[in-house]
Amino acid sequence: MDLCTLLLFASESGGSDLHVSAGAPPMVRVNGEMRRLVGPDAREFPPCTADEIRTMVWDVLTDAQKSRIEGEKELDFAMSLGDKARFRANVFFQDRGAGGVFRVLPTKIKTCDELGMSPVIKGLAELEKGLVLVTGPTGSGKSTTLAALIDLVNSKHRGHIITVEDPIEFVHVPKLSMVNQREVGRDTKSFANALRSALREDPDVILVGEMRDLETIALAITAAETGHLVFGTLHTSSAAKTVDRIINVFPAGEQGQIRAMLADSLQAVVAQILVPRRGGRGRAAAQEILVASTGVRAMIRDGKTYQIPSALQTGAKYGMTSLEQTLTKMALDGVIDAGEPERQLAALGLGREDAPALGSGPATAIRPAVPGPNTVRRVI
Repeated sequence: MDLCTLLLFASESGGSDLHVSAGAPPMVRVNGEMRRLVGPDAREFPPCTADEIRTMVWDVLTDAQKSRIEGEKELDFAMSLGDKARFRANVFFQDRGAGGVFRVLPTKIKTCDELGMSPVIKGLAELEKGLVLVTGPTGSGKSTTLAALIDLVNSKHRGHIITVEDPIEFVHVPKLSMVNQREVGRDTKSFANALRSALREDPDVILVGEMRDLETIALAITAAETGHLVFGTLHTSSAAKTVDRIINVFPAGEQGQIRAMLADSLQAVVAQILVPRRGGRGRAAAQEILVASTGVRAMIRDGKTYQIPSALQTGAKYGMTSLEQTLTKMALDGVIDAGEPERQLAALGLGREDAPALGSGPATAIRPAVPGPNTVRRVI
């Protein structure tokens, strides 16, 4: 059994992830559900032995990667099958032997228009500086959204883009911009080291693949404050929880200062999930959009983040929308089933609230209440 063959079958079957594990048959996740992988003869693959898994996975690793997994017992990396497919992988040990999960990555970066991205989110690529966060659970399409935004910057602006990722997922070919992509473990020791170095590398845009710890978060905020446009991700389910997560990472004695810094530097939070389309035709992204208006900045600065959900419900004139509003509109438009909004909100622990009418205002552009230094548009 050959890993490359399994990966191609998984990709061609429309799967998002291939799972291989000693003592179990290969499985693939399709539209969010796990299924047994089926070969070209329409038969399911048999369970893999521990030796088969070790052989097939170790065959695609470099010597350095083999040393790392033997020492650390898990490994993140990315791999390509020529121009056919690209994968983000995690290999690990479990009680029956080795295992691995391979996320299918598009070889072509989808544009904002191909993703059906709203003008509000597309406008984030036009910002001169500040912090933009794209959040959501694992597998919610955060990387795809960020890749489209970075590609838009790369296509329209003459600048320097630095990405720090673990591992590199989407490969950006320099267009109008210079693009340097750094992989943690291969090109730098940590996100924090790479960010600290990036500030001395004349960047215009910095992408932080994951804001995992206090030092990385602090450096990202500092970079946004000092005139750079910083994109980052967090595994949070809503805009309000994202703000709280950032502030609560810091010791109590520093939180007042961090609230002030975040209030000044934050531009927007896009919290997204993937929901099943009506009729089982794949999945669609549902997004909550928080724009840092004057009122939202005051809420962050004054420690009143509990008011953010209300700001989302009533902030359509600034381009804001709550997840509930987005899901409700998707159901009304027939994109998802009528009961899906309630199911998704319950799964995220977000109860329904009394929302204003969906048509209460057009969300067509980011319009801060008071123009400030972070809202200058880029000029080529």
